[in-house]
Amino acid sequence: MVKVSIGVPVYNVEAYLRECLDSIMNQTFKDFEVIMVDDGSTDNSFNICQEYVTRDNRFKLFHQENKGNGGARNTCVKHMHGDYIVWIDSDDRVKLNYLERLLEIQKETNAQIVNSMFFRIERGIEYYLDYTPIYPELKTIEISNLDALKSVLFDKYLIIELWGALIDSNLYKGCFCSQGVRFEDLGSKFKLYTRTNKVALSPEQLYGYRQRKDGTMGSTNQKKNYMKELEIMKDVLVNLERYIYYMEIMNADIGDFYSVAIDFVSTNSMYRVNKINNEEDKQKFLNYVDKYKEKLKRYWNI
Repeated sequence: MVKVSIGVPVYNVEAYLRECLDSIMNQTFKDFEVIMVDDGSTDNSFNICQEYVTRDNRFKLFHQENKGNGGARNTCVKHMHGDYIVWIDSDDRVKLNYLERLLEIQKETNAQIVNSMFFRIERGIEYYLDYTPIYPELKTIEISNLDALKSVLFDKYLIIELWGALIDSNLYKGCFCSQGVRFEDLGSKFKLYTRTNKVALSPEQLYGYRQRKDGTMGSTNQKKNYMKELEIMKDVLVNLERYIYYMEIMNADIGDFYSVAIDFVSTNSMYRVNKINNEEDKQKFLNYVDKYKEKLKRYWNI
């Protein structure tokens, strides 16, 4: 057994991978293993991972045909032996005291999930954010699992991502990440919040999240652009339905949650529809969303 298992899903990130793995290798806390899963990379990522396996016996590498981020995470979990699990995306990097501080906060709070905040990396420059609106005293706070779950629909505390958190490995027993759907973090974190004793939230910016421009530009083909945004919206709605399910099985007293869920659909649809150029396609997209909102209202008899 080791104290911490670090999961690193890898797919075509050769430009950033060494920076990520160096930030892990040089951690001030040493009792960890790194489970790297190369998810069918077509660039030099697999060979870079092999370098680190030969340099440090804490690094282990597995290769598979492409299954997406969720499928790579599931493979990571199968090979993990740590008391705690940490996820680090392979184009990101972490502070050298990342593990040390997360474990210190866990010891202080006894929380099964410890979340830290992130700084942004853009063109190699670190940008630190003002988190005082969320953490006015800039101190660690503790919330219940239900309060954590209630907060994530609009991500009040910025804790929906799997990265940036130390998680008790017992919470992963029988728990797998969603495959074949975007935003797999969303559906996966819901499950963990239903199981945890409580959640500790630290305003310390320990995790470096990289903002990347490559691969994010929309298609110039209007029809492809419409279909892309519609498919993304469908994945958002799949995760919303999972969220509703977890709230219901916890018998949550959620007050005006139903109107909040409708607002969530509306907010996401307006963001997506603004990426569609053709007016006819915009209307088809909005018609689809309106029908979905009516479906929700019928389900809740409102």
